[in-house]
Amino acid sequence: MNALPVIAAVDGSEHSLRGLQWAMDVARQRGAEVLAVHVWPWPPNTHGVPEPMPEPPAPGQDPVLDWINEQLEGHRDEPQVRFTTVSGVPAAVLPEMGVRGQLMVLGSRGRGGFASLLLGSNGRAAAAHAGCPVVVVPHLERGRGALEEPYGRVVLGLDVEETDDAVVDFALQEAARRQSRLQVITTHPVPFTTLTLLGDAPEIADPDGPQITRETARLQRDRLRRFTEDLYPQVPVDFTTVPGDAAGRLVAASESSDLVVVGRHRRRRRPTSLVVGSVTNAVLLHARCPIAVVPPGAAAGPSGGGRDAASEPRV
Repeated sequence: MNALPVIAAVDGSEHSLRGLQWAMDVARQRGAEVLAVHVWPWPPNTHGVPEPMPEPPAPGQDPVLDWINEQLEGHRDEPQVRFTTVSGVPAAVLPEMGVRGQLMVLGSRGRGGFASLLLGSNGRAAAAHAGCPVVVVPHLERGRGALEEPYGRVVLGLDVEETDDAVVDFALQEAARRQSRLQVITTHPVPFTTLTLLGDAPEIADPDGPQITRETARLQRDRLRRFTEDLYPQVPVDFTTVPGDAAGRLVAASESSDLVVVGRHRRRRRPTSLVVGSVTNAVLLHARCPIAVVPPGAAAGPSGGGRDAASEPRV
């Protein structure tokens, strides 16, 4: 049993309230409590860190948490929700708090977000650097999508060579908790001839296309066999192998899914970069259901039938 809470970042926006409500549902499934965190932001300072650093409001005097409490009135039988206010830069503080939770949940935009931006800078920073899995809950029209009516499907974006075991384990655990199906989507590139690229020839069917698809499908099943047969035999799994753009396929699948799970790249260079990988970034920007970004080696929390993937050898 993982005693760490599910962390929900709140800022007084409707987006963050939606994320908190999603976090409460997940915490209920996991038998965990929710830690609602409001980062009291430092005022802009062109000369660096303000001196002295401003302190957060005293307990019980944070208007954001007062508003959240009002919105949750009568809807908090379970799970337990604790509140805390910390002071700092949200894009820095939230990733650092990842070590204190088994999961972090954010709305797709905060109070300062532009209407045209589907993912705020704080969500991007948390997804790129937090030590625990991060779920970004998109803002959708009322009555649309899995936030209103569950579809009974979790989607895993799988690169057979790059996806970490922790990502696979997280997706299967979520499907097991929800008693849902897991759809595994793997894509492979579509070769183009020089003539096709130059536009001097009509579209030509790739003679090796079926062979590439079959080989990718074999690698996909081999990659997941230990998980699907030994660790999570109770989870029904649909395998999908298709040519083309991975991000586009995952975004399309998000239209009828409860959760899309993608992995975060291992850090190589520029540790301060907010890059989480082009596919993951595109899915975060455009998906129509909550997106879980799982860092390499992250434990998925209380097991739904499997073990901590971080202790397992790579398949």
